[in-house]
Amino acid sequence: MKNLRISLRSSITLALGLFFLGAASQTATAACQLNSSGGKITRVVYIIFDNVHLRRDNPNVPSDLEQMPNLLNFVQGKGVISGNHYTPLISHTADDILTGLTGVYGDRHGSPVSNSFGIFKADNSSAVFQTSFVYWTTTTAQSHPEAGENLPVLVNENGKNAPAPWPVFTRAGCDVGAFSLNGLAIENKTDIANIFGSTVASTAATQDYEGVAIHCAKGSALCNNSFAKPDLLPDEPGGYNGFSALYGNINVQPVISPGAYVKDLDGQVITDPNSNKPGFPTNFDPSATASLGYAAKMLEAGVQVVYTYVADAHDPQRLDIPNAPPTPNSGHAYGPGEAGYVAALKAYDQAFGKFFTRLKADGINETNTLFVVVPDENDHFVGGPPSPANCDGVTTPCTYKNVGEIDLSIDKVLLTQRMNSTPFSIHSDDAPTMYINTNPGATDSLTRTMEHDIDALTATNPITGNTDKLSKLLADRAEMKLLHMVTFSPQRTPTFTIFGNDNYFFETGNNNGCATPTDVVCEGPGFAWNHGDFQNQITRTWVAMVGPGVQRLGRHDDVFTDHADVRPTVMALLGLTDDYVHEGRVVAEFMQQNALPPGIRESRENFIELAQAFKQLNAPKGELGRASLAWANRSVTANDKVYSRYLSRIGDITEDRDELAGQIKTVLNNAAFHNQPVGEGNENGLAHRARALIDQVRDLAERDHDRN
Repeated sequence: MKNLRISLRSSITLALGLFFLGAASQTATAACQLNSSGGKITRVVYIIFDNVHLRRDNPNVPSDLEQMPNLLNFVQGKGVISGNHYTPLISHTADDILTGLTGVYGDRHGSPVSNSFGIFKADNSSAVFQTSFVYWTTTTAQSHPEAGENLPVLVNENGKNAPAPWPVFTRAGCDVGAFSLNGLAIENKTDIANIFGSTVASTAATQDYEGVAIHCAKGSALCNNSFAKPDLLPDEPGGYNGFSALYGNINVQPVISPGAYVKDLDGQVITDPNSNKPGFPTNFDPSATASLGYAAKMLEAGVQVVYTYVADAHDPQRLDIPNAPPTPNSGHAYGPGEAGYVAALKAYDQAFGKFFTRLKADGINETNTLFVVVPDENDHFVGGPPSPANCDGVTTPCTYKNVGEIDLSIDKVLLTQRMNSTPFSIHSDDAPTMYINTNPGATDSLTRTMEHDIDALTATNPITGNTDKLSKLLADRAEMKLLHMVTFSPQRTPTFTIFGNDNYFFETGNNNGCATPTDVVCEGPGFAWNHGDFQNQITRTWVAMVGPGVQRLGRHDDVFTDHADVRPTVMALLGLTDDYVHEGRVVAEFMQQNALPPGIRESRENFIELAQAFKQLNAPKGELGRASLAWANRSVTANDKVYSRYLSRIGDITEDRDELAGQIKTVLNNAAFHNQPVGEGNENGLAHRARALIDQVRDLAERDHDRN
């Protein structure tokens, strides 16, 4: 048994611990003014998974959620779960989480290329890479002064810090807790220095300060102490002054659990990655028992809104360090139905069973709490067939001869196959973004040659022995703008994006994880689940909601939604309003009639028809986005005449789309949050124009096919 050491700071609160915690719990809920229908929602539990699947990756093996019946039965029996839910592009952790938290795409939250993005230096000589995993107010100048850019990492379309997710709650008198969520909590030494100063940052143990935070309402007892620091959001719309926050386990634990370290749901003290001392437990890859255990403790301490993150169950040794090469390890990632994978999911299922039981005993359940569960993305298994072929994993374990993504050094392949030695850097990924040195324009010969050479690359698949084409789709800057991938800062815009073969992970140099560093292609067993790309297996995921105002629909895949829709739907259920217009829409189809905002309730049919047309127009994985990507790829990889014809059209189409989407967003937002029903004329006219523009792009994609 560990020798529990109570810090000096913890001892300050120990004497008054029970009184302090009890007072906070009793008064906090009363002060929190959520405006849900009938005032029934008093708390929000928002759970984000990393790559936990609703669908089966092997038809014989039950899916992740099927092996987690405590969660699946809860959401399916008490609310709604949809498997027709999509990510933005590129489909990767940081972008996906931020889009769900804010309701806007990467062009408006600043990080559409994740989990890190390149910034061309002021002289355009090359790019430096900025992690997307930062605290909300971190700037690029603080992280990478050599980039010559002084903007928030999370920059909005106006060059300001994007609006944060928590002020709408804290302004309503609610405290907001976060565990392992990028943006809401400290992520690294730079963040520590920004909030606590360079002296603390130089000596601090990161597990004391990162990963855990509580953003307090004014007057909250949780922040009425010496552990709190000012909660500064200088660019927040409407101002944000006089608020405080608790950052890190070293400051949160003494307040929510005075005199005792926070434990996971199995009764074990939550410790740092090396189990040396209490603190943040992982490199932002927490297990379900740790994540849900910390969330439960926050809720019991009176925190009304809790965001928490749970790691995937199939990459047990994965290190989620942005832009770092894979780390060799003694094991390998799990394939579907493999014994370790099944055991991990069983542990997750048990954790959710304990979580719901514990919350129910606390009086926290679906009658008074809104539960939201959404993965950041899905991913694609890279490996050979299982043995035995009919294994189901549960009664007959699966084993694999081949497990592991195919790691490829794209610069070496370019040099070998195309004799192209143009210097560049990439954001390593299944869908890498390319930054060509000197930052050439779209029609520059360096760019056009590189695009054609990338399109021509092939590799021999070490698992199948087949010859694979490496690039599936190319998106130039014009197409990236249409897909909401171009931010306020032109220095962040890649030369182009490669949506690659989803079996491959693209890197440069010798950082490809191969046993022999000089190898160009190899199977890397440490990582076997690729994401970041465009394929449906990766971008199509799921969302679930349970609580007052949510219909009990069970499995309901009839409605196309994406991550941008989560935020406005949550706001509508809670009766709150953000200070900006979302890129998503309220999913009225999931809501009970009496819970709909009046502006939607009075025009529900018109609202839904217009909203559904809007999604196909504006979502990256909507009909227009999918058609435009096919059109862009055919044009980029064609001759200069075809590409010139494409460039003469794509800008106008994007402008038309943005103008029309802006009009529709205003109508939908006014209905949802300003009690202005959608009129028949608005619905017919705007929806008709949306369909006409979608059809125009689909026609261009089909008409330009194979044209020279």
